[in-house]
Amino acid sequence: MHHPTVIVTGANSGMGLATTVALARKGAHVIMLCRSKQRGDLALAEARQQSGSDRIELMLCDLGSLASIRTFAEDFLAKHQVLDVLVNNAGVVTVKRQTTSDGFEAMTGVNHLGHFLLTNLLLEVIVRAPQGRIVNVSSGAHKIGRFDFDNPYLMRGFSVWRGYAQSKIANIWFTRELAKRLAGTTATVNALHPGAVGTNIGVDRDTGFGKFVHRLLRPFFLTPAQGAETAIYLSTSPDVQTISGEYWYKKKIAPISERAKDEDMAHRFWAWSEQEVGL
Repeated sequence: MHHPTVIVTGANSGMGLATTVALARKGAHVIMLCRSKQRGDLALAEARQQSGSDRIELMLCDLGSLASIRTFAEDFLAKHQVLDVLVNNAGVVTVKRQTTSDGFEAMTGVNHLGHFLLTNLLLEVIVRAPQGRIVNVSSGAHKIGRFDFDNPYLMRGFSVWRGYAQSKIANIWFTRELAKRLAGTTATVNALHPGAVGTNIGVDRDTGFGKFVHRLLRPFFLTPAQGAETAIYLSTSPDVQTISGEYWYKKKIAPISERAKDEDMAHRFWAWSEQEVGL
């Protein structure tokens, strides 16, 4: 890699931290996008130590707040002419229905709409890069995902699986529709399934709920570094330079559900997303 500029969302732990370390080792200037300054500062020190690189910086952004995303984008664009890679990695899982500061159901709000707005606000500098790349972390859970325009935020019939799967099929519709819009540029966008990774996603930071189950299942999970491998590959490999709009697993293009392939739905969902975030 030439010394590219990379943003990794949700970079303070798990796959985000592992992705940051790996890309910094490859010579990238990595911006760790985190919500909490305290957790971000700890992660920044750890990333610099693990990678041996001082080309890592912390910037704050809450993907559950449209105002925070807009403020971050303004700050970033004031300092940077080009963004080579955007890794949309951050994700939340909520066992009970929660909402973002803008009133969106939290999983769709953070996992999709936050990244949707962030990506669109940064698109100009991504397209300006020699070969800009957007990498969206989705999940195999997309296969049970569906979306109801009359009940987008699951005011009725909320379940953790329904909310999470909805947010993950959203990542794929977003990827496929954006790939069409980037046609004719040198920029690409791809989505991926990282595998079953042992991270703290789903563990309530305030109550600790979910920690016991997580400890119990940890031996069966991939490590964050293993889970990050496909994201790192899509961010750096010359082999995928011209491939866009695909879904990847273990560094290979993988099948998606019939619903995820629905181009009319992806187009309609993009228009809905634009309306929700005020674009």
